[in-house]
Amino acid sequence: MNCLTLKQSNCKNCYKCIRNCPVKAIRFSGNQAHIVGNECILCGQCFVVCPQNAKQIVDGTEKAKVLLQSGDPVVVSLAPSFIANYPGVGIEAMRRALKRLGFHDVEETAIGATIVKNEYERMLREEARDVIITSCCHSINLLIQKYFPAALEYLADVVSPMQAHCLDIKRRMPQAKTVFIGPCVAKKDEAEHYEGIVDAVLTFEELTRWLQAEGVTLEKEIDEAPNSRARFFPTTGGVLKTMAQTQPGYTFIALDGVENCIAALNEIVAGKVHKCFIEMSACVGSCVGGPVMEKHSKALVQDYLAVAGYAGEGDFPVTQPDPLDVKKGFSYIAPHLAQPTEAEINAVLRQMGKFRPEQELNCGSCGYSTCREKAIAVCQGKAEISMCLPYLKDKAESFSDTIVENTPNGLIVLNDKLEVQQINSAARRMFNIRSASDVLGAQVVRILEPGIFRQVLESCRNVTGHRMYLAEYRVYVDMTVMYDRDSHLLIGIMRDVTEEASARERKEIISQQTIEVADRVVEKQMRIVQEIASLLGETAAETKIALTKLKESIMNE
Repeated sequence: MNCLTLKQSNCKNCYKCIRNCPVKAIRFSGNQAHIVGNECILCGQCFVVCPQNAKQIVDGTEKAKVLLQSGDPVVVSLAPSFIANYPGVGIEAMRRALKRLGFHDVEETAIGATIVKNEYERMLREEARDVIITSCCHSINLLIQKYFPAALEYLADVVSPMQAHCLDIKRRMPQAKTVFIGPCVAKKDEAEHYEGIVDAVLTFEELTRWLQAEGVTLEKEIDEAPNSRARFFPTTGGVLKTMAQTQPGYTFIALDGVENCIAALNEIVAGKVHKCFIEMSACVGSCVGGPVMEKHSKALVQDYLAVAGYAGEGDFPVTQPDPLDVKKGFSYIAPHLAQPTEAEINAVLRQMGKFRPEQELNCGSCGYSTCREKAIAVCQGKAEISMCLPYLKDKAESFSDTIVENTPNGLIVLNDKLEVQQINSAARRMFNIRSASDVLGAQVVRILEPGIFRQVLESCRNVTGHRMYLAEYRVYVDMTVMYDRDSHLLIGIMRDVTEEASARERKEIISQQTIEVADRVVEKQMRIVQEIASLLGETAAETKIALTKLKESIMNE
C-alpha cells in the first residue's frame, strides 16, 4: 500500500480529501493529511480532489525501464480505456509508439477480460451461488476485504482482467515480463500484492510523460476488430454487456461509485439480496472515470461513446485456462485501530461542545457524516477536535461576544442602510435601551444623530476621536466610526468621556472664577494705590509748604 503517498505542501484546514474519501482512511496530524494504508481502498479520490496536489502516485516508469534493460521481452497489457484517454488512437498506433520505447509487443487487456467473462459465465452455469460480485475492480475487492468481511463469500474468486491477461501472456511467452498501463491507482497495489503476475504498472499520465520525453508522437489512426466486445469492460455495465445473461433466476445489476457499492453491500450482508450477479466499480462511470485518466474534467458520455464505437460484437479468440489457473483467494484484512468505548466517545463529544443529541448537527463540514463518527476518529488519533467548524465558530463567537459585551466602550454596528445590526451592553446603558431587540433592524436615527455615520459611508474614510455631546442622554463621547468595505458595515465605538468633560468644565469654571477674583483684587489694589498716592501727594505738598516757611523763617533771623 505504498503506491499513493503524501508530499509536503500547503495542506492546511482544507479537509477536502476526508470529505471525498468514502471510507475516511485519512489521518490529520500537524495540519497535514496522511493516508491510513490499512484502511485505504485506493479509489484515488483524494488524489483527484486535492486542490494543493498534496497526494502523489508512486511513479513506475523507472521500474519499467529496468525491465526493458533486462534483456527479456517486455509485453504491455493496455487497458481498454486507452481509447477514451487517447481519442482517435487505436491499438495498432499504440503498439507502434510503445515499441519505439523498447517494448516487445502491446496487447489489449480486453483479451484477459474475455477470459474473466467466460469464467463468470461458467460459475453461473455450474456453481450454485446465491450472489456473485465481480472481482475486476481491486478497490472494490479491498472495500469488501476491509469493511465487509461477511460479503467475502459472495466475491467471485477469479483473477482480474489485468492478471488474467498477464498470466496468458506468460503462458504463451514464458520469458516475458508484463507491464500494465491504465487509469487506476489500485492496480499498482494489486500487482505488488500478487507477485509474479504483473511486473510493473504505469498510469496513462506516466506513459504520456515518457512518450513526450522520448519525442514519440501518437498517430491518429483507428483500426477495427469485430471480435473485441470485451473492450466494453471499462464502462459501467461493460462486464454485463459482454455476458450472455441467460442463466434463469438471476438478476444482473451494474453499480458504480463507492457509495452505491457500500449501500448494496449493506443490503447483501443484511440478507436482503438473493440470486443476483452484481458488477461493481469503485469509479463513477467505471474505469473511464478512473482517477488517473488524464482529462481532469469528467466526460463520461464522450468516453463511453469512444469505447462503444471501438468495441466489436464478438469475443476475442482466447484459449480458456482451467478454472483453477484463474482462481484467486480473498482474505479479511483486519483494521489496526481499536474501537473506542462509549465513555471515550462521549468525552470527545463533550469537548466538542456536544452535550445533548440535538447539539450533534452532523453537518459534515469536518468530512465525517456524523459528529459521533468524528468523535470516534478523534479517539483513534485520525482527527482533531479543531476540525469541527461549528465548534470553532461557537468558540470564536463566544470569545468575541465576551469581549464585545464586556468592553466599557459602547459599540454599535450598522449596515449600509444605517440600520442597527448589533449593539453591546455599554451602548445600551449609554442610550437607556432595555434590550438589543428594541433597536435591532431599526434606523440609527432613532437613538443617535446619523450625520457622522453618513459622512463615513459616503467618503469611505474613517473618523477617529470625534468629540460629541449627546444632549438627549447628557453624555459626552469620543466617537470613532470605521467602514468595512467587505461586509458593508459601519462600526461605531463610543468612549464615554462625560466625567472627563465635566471635570474639564469644572476646572474651566474654577479658572474663570479665579481670573475674575484676581481681576477684582487687582482693580481694588489699584484704587487703594491711587488713594494712597493721592493722600501721599497732599501730605507731601503740605510738608513742602511747611518746610519752606520754616526755611524762610530761619533765614530771616
